[in-house]
Amino acid sequence: MDTPVKTAPPAATPVPDSRGQNLFSADPYAEALSRRYLPPALHVHLLPHLERLGALAGGVMDELAATADKHPPTLSVRSRAGTDESRIDKHPAYVELERLAYSEFGLAALSHRGGVLGWPEPMPAAAKYALSHLFVQAEFGLCCPVSMTDSLARTLRKFGDPALVERVLPEVTSQDFDALRQGAMFMTEQGAGSDVSATEVTATAQDDGTWLIHGDKWFCSNPDAGYAMVLARSESQPGLKGVSLFLLPRDLADGTHNHYRILRLKDKLGTRSMASGEIRLEGAVAWLVGERGRGFKHMADMINNSRLSNGMRAAGLMRRAVTEAVYVSQHRHAFGKRLIDMPLMQRQLVKMTVWAEQARSVMFQTARALAGADQGAADPALARILTPLIKFRACRDARKVTGDAMEVRGGCGYIEEWTEPRLVRDAHLGSIWEGTSNIVALDVLRAITRENSLPALRSHIDGLLAAGRPCPPELAEMQARALEQTYALAEHAAQADRPELARQAASLLYHAVSMAALRWEATEPGLESRALLADQVLQHRLGPRDPYAIPADESAACRAILQYAL
Repeated sequence: MDTPVKTAPPAATPVPDSRGQNLFSADPYAEALSRRYLPPALHVHLLPHLERLGALAGGVMDELAATADKHPPTLSVRSRAGTDESRIDKHPAYVELERLAYSEFGLAALSHRGGVLGWPEPMPAAAKYALSHLFVQAEFGLCCPVSMTDSLARTLRKFGDPALVERVLPEVTSQDFDALRQGAMFMTEQGAGSDVSATEVTATAQDDGTWLIHGDKWFCSNPDAGYAMVLARSESQPGLKGVSLFLLPRDLADGTHNHYRILRLKDKLGTRSMASGEIRLEGAVAWLVGERGRGFKHMADMINNSRLSNGMRAAGLMRRAVTEAVYVSQHRHAFGKRLIDMPLMQRQLVKMTVWAEQARSVMFQTARALAGADQGAADPALARILTPLIKFRACRDARKVTGDAMEVRGGCGYIEEWTEPRLVRDAHLGSIWEGTSNIVALDVLRAITRENSLPALRSHIDGLLAAGRPCPPELAEMQARALEQTYALAEHAAQADRPELARQAASLLYHAVSMAALRWEATEPGLESRALLADQVLQHRLGPRDPYAIPADESAACRAILQYAL
């Protein structure tokens, strides 16, 4: 007998409105995934904080984010007395979201020092991403500055002069909102977007050990940050060898503004709450970070961290989209039935859930791989391939899942009073920041050819499958064949110099590792249903499909997944 889908309380109005629900409690996987990926004591410690953040994200924060989205920041280039200034005025709703992210929850600090949320030590990356995945479900734009602040601290600690680290790190990891100095990275130029070797901004060494930077940066998010990592050409050699990495302070030692101007703010499709601008550097004072001429190598560390953050944000957007779609389908009636009781809607909700949960699983797996590489406990080649994989596929999937959520709500989903339009607009940015889809897919092939990452990924997938819930016997042959064909295609694309296959190879590898991760997670009590999601990945994203064949009836499988997902 088929298990009936759970019934939710009736909606108060004919138009279902979920505002006020706790986004942590409404997520059927969040608590058990926290238990799966965090040390037991930390999991227990963080639960009340996750519950509080979930309540805020579904209520107060959601209202603040909607207000900030409708009132973008503004730029003042001159004071009323006629003096030059580069002041960005942010709406109070956005400032309150900043306070919650940086001060109350310490999202940019908790990986770097103890004391955040009452925990005595720096927390593992999985804790940061569990909290951030929840935060981004209410506010996407701010999570870019939060990520850049966190990534700047990480890169500075790895490559910065110890005296500079000692001076700057406390400022960028402070939970005192007045003392905090946020982070940014100024890399993009008009002629040097994905092609960093075309960087034209210059840096000139000074006798006192500082550098003066001249030129224009074209797309700078969080442009009034207290510190920014900047790429500039310091050497006479052309290409990447002449580019170095610098730390640029907003303010000089005497309290005056550094020698650069914000020329204008961008009028963006999404992330409207957060400022992005164009900057002209006019002899701005900066400090060298790392070795001269190796700036892109050092900056790549910050970019990789940001790419994972992009994947996390995509996963969070998809989770919010699924939560909204499930709520609407439970409470909306048409033709005498709830939407969720209709087979085609069930199929759509399952598809959205699978894509969203693939992204979250790969997010946690990538976070573990990066942490292991930093600690010398894991092969760095694994993190090297996972970061572009999640950036490529999760960010593309988010565009589809958020669009589907808009469709589920129907006409109201196209109205700016509701959440879905903001989710759709914000989702499109993930495929652009830190490398467009083509660039990032090609980076997957570079990870295979230059870092020999494919054996590390294959070994990791084998380990997850060996420790996970076994594949159903009737699918075992399909799974083994799909994995072998995935590895063969990826190896061929990389070694035979077939860049036109990069996106296909990256998608298959992403599906393979997500399927394995879902099976591994399914051994945790409360996560058994993730094995059903893994089956869906295998059958619909990895396995071959004949578009003309009449498929088997999967309605029972859809109902089983939804029963767990509500």
